Amino acid sequence: MPHPRRFRFAIEMHGPRDGLSWADTVREVEDMGYSTMFVPDHFDEGLGPIVAMATAAAVTTTLNVGSLVFDCDYRHPAVLARELATIDVLSGGRLEVGLGAGWKKLDYGRAGIPMESPKVRVDRMIEHVTVMKGLFSGETVHFAGEHYTITDLDGTPKPHRPGGPPIIVAGGGRRVLRFAGATADIVGVNASIHSGEIDTAAAQDALPASIDQKVAWLREGAGDRFDDLELNAWLSVAEVTEDSAGLGEILGGVFQADAADILASPLTLIGSAGEIAERLQARRERWGYSYTVIPGDKAKDFAPIVAALTGT
Repeated sequence: MPHPRRFRFAIEMHGPRDGLSWADTVREVEDMGYSTMFVPDHFDEGLGPIVAMATAAAVTTTLNVGSLVFDCDYRHPAVLARELATIDVLSGGRLEVGLGAGWKKLDYGRAGIPMESPKVRVDRMIEHVTVMKGLFSGETVHFAGEHYTITDLDGTPKPHRPGGPPIIVAGGGRRVLRFAGATADIVGVNASIHSGEIDTAAAQDALPASIDQKVAWLREGAGDRFDDLELNAWLSVAEVTEDSAGLGEILGGVFQADAADILASPLTLIGSAGEIAERLQARRERWGYSYTVIPGDKAKDFAPIVAALTGT
């Protein structure tokens, strides 16, 4: 019998592969068996996400598209909901909507957008998700919050799927994960990045003991919904290698952590094809992760693993 949390895999792309157009790149990703193509939402990383997603959906037939994740501080939810519902309609329901509170200091500083306290950013994200889900619902939306006010607004166009596309909420803190458990369809259980950049503290927050606590917070928020959630792992390091121990030692030195913990972190995926399959199965049993996001430059390296494990 297949596991109730079946494996699927996404790829995160910043732009076309060398020597290929964007259309050829995403068709290649689809042919390799990836479920979803994600693009980031950072001002210094690649293509603009909305146009990249729409174009990818237009030239593929089975590939889902999404952003991992849209920073809620950059776009009003009524505007973003309309653009995303349009992609969902035109793609025949192949959209996944990733939303987050924002963490990257460089984005805010270079764009001149105030980077407010984590509490304010999370407050705004919670309102943003609430408004967007309302606009996807098919009902007229009335909402009065601290950050957004919506009056008699019908979400148009109506999404392809009743109730709208699946919502991904990603984060690493207790409040975000409890909210995600109660609200989202897919949850990215990630490290917390308090400094605004990926550093040693963020890497250490991705180690197994920290993930245990994060999944406990998620369970608190989800209650009876937990078994219906899909847990998503965005990989910071991914490498198919016969020397996982050696690379683990190097990374352990860089991030001041035990090599075994580095290799066991669900936000890394290092080893031979057999080791990687074992790691993914162990993470699914321990935490519930089944949806793994591979870095774009590793798409071909991981393609045989994707083909072997998808749907199992």
